[in-house]
Amino acid sequence: MTVNFELRYALRQPEHKGDDFQPRYQACIEQCAWADKLGFTAVMISEHHGSPDGYMPSPMVIGGAIAAVTEKMRIRIASLVGPLHNPVRFAEDLATLDLLSNGRLEPCISGGYVGSEFEAMGTSLANRKQYMDEIVPFLHKAWTGQPFEWKGKTIRVTPRPVQRPGPPIWMGGTSKAAARRAARHADVFYPPNREVMATYYEELEKLGRKPPIRHRRRNMMVWLAEDPDEFWAEFGPSALHENNVYGQWYLDWGAWNGYEIEDNVDSLRATGRYPVVTPDELVASIEELGGEATIMFHPMAGGAEPELAWKSLKLIENKVIPALHAKGIETGGSQ
Repeated sequence: MTVNFELRYALRQPEHKGDDFQPRYQACIEQCAWADKLGFTAVMISEHHGSPDGYMPSPMVIGGAIAAVTEKMRIRIASLVGPLHNPVRFAEDLATLDLLSNGRLEPCISGGYVGSEFEAMGTSLANRKQYMDEIVPFLHKAWTGQPFEWKGKTIRVTPRPVQRPGPPIWMGGTSKAAARRAARHADVFYPPNREVMATYYEELEKLGRKPPIRHRRRNMMVWLAEDPDEFWAEFGPSALHENNVYGQWYLDWGAWNGYEIEDNVDSLRATGRYPVVTPDELVASIEELGGEATIMFHPMAGGAEPELAWKSLKLIENKVIPALHAKGIETGGSQ
């Protein structure tokens, strides 16, 4: 029995907290180094642009910094807004990050949904479909390191990534079309809504492909605290900020909405979207899942302060991992 632990970062900081992001970014790198030593299997970082709260716009840069202070942890960028990237530069940057991490990159490519980002980059949401249909075949050709024909020109992308034939490509999306596209092209489908998974599995079956091992594990996101009420009093406003900004984006751009806007921290807590549990409660939940689960921690969600994040994370090291080992449940390992 093995439970996997993962980290997640978007590095938001609400405007009322000022514009000094350096301590938050530094804490992210330090927490990743700490987690790598504990056997965390992955860190997930994300991409958005022009957000008033500074949502991480350059995950590949952050990924390089994480690669420099870690040795084993996979670096998953979920999601990269593919249509905002030039395909050639995209292939080069991903290959470079795979080299820096010695083959630990997991790029998840999605079409995006926030129209203002596309407008700022001089493109539009209408261009998503063609890009998403073409990008994975393009990357597969690019990462051979050999010249190939693309849109009437001969091009070559070097150097090659460490992983051969290339990093496993994940794809995101919320529609049935995205699910079918992922079944055709991707190694893993990573949608925010489980409703489209049936379409994905149906398409895999038609294509004679097997579902990835990743989909056989249960996934949970939690925050740890000795006293959940005390923790929520400090964390709640950050959770509310994250929830409501996501919710507003989805409303504004007609996307799938897993974050309905809430009026206050109490109503948000009642939804269970941000579960705060004690170490004992987390251990019990992992036991109920037979030890085969992936637990994700989003320690600075919505702008939570680094000090609060560290206080929560240290409970994994000091309370959760020893308790799991005492019960014969290992931590870490392959996904």
